[in-house]
Amino acid sequence: MNSDRFLHTIDGISTIAGKAAAWLVMGLMVLVCAEVFKRYILNMPTAWIFDASNMLYGAAFMLGGAYTLAQNAHVRGDFLYSSMRPRTQAGLDLVLYIVFFLPGIAALAYAGWDYAALSWRINEHSNVTADGPPVYHFKAMIPLAGILLLLQGSAEIARCVICLKTGVWPSRLKDVSEIDVVEEQLALSEHVDDETRRNAIEHAQGIEESARQRGMGGDLLK
Repeated sequence: MNSDRFLHTIDGISTIAGKAAAWLVMGLMVLVCAEVFKRYILNMPTAWIFDASNMLYGAAFMLGGAYTLAQNAHVRGDFLYSSMRPRTQAGLDLVLYIVFFLPGIAALAYAGWDYAALSWRINEHSNVTADGPPVYHFKAMIPLAGILLLLQGSAEIARCVICLKTGVWPSRLKDVSEIDVVEEQLALSEHVDDETRRNAIEHAQGIEESARQRGMGGDLLK
């Protein structure tokens, strides 16, 4: 297995987990809408929906971490980072991954495993509200999120090492981006001529590429 295939395989695992977790947002939306209707229209609030909403949001947040890392979409203060050469960026990232990321996420996975195991053993329920819903399945997301982040982190470390050797950042597994939505909307529009459509897409692509260069290590900075 070559390096790109190895990296893209891990990216794919993180992407599957992230997209699966995204469906939890649909459940969260349904619960919130139902609670608003019951509370303000029927005057019949439901206590357990508060706990369930927190659990769905928390699970989506944690399980989406590896996917966000795979897309290099975590927020960073990059006003200095974006001006560095790829090898300098890779060296800085490698140090930060080893010193901060790996110990922190390993501790999350290790402590989260004991935390979740205890919750399953005692059949833990929420004590925030009376007769709260079970929370052990939610706490199981903590070690799972840690494992996914460690897996994706290994790919990011490999990217740093490859970049240090070659001076170029390895490619990432491409996923749907905002520019795809722009292109689809313009393609379906009956009120935009071909030249305007082409110029708008090129402009949007330029904006996306600039953002990608700032966040992904500036492939154009040689």
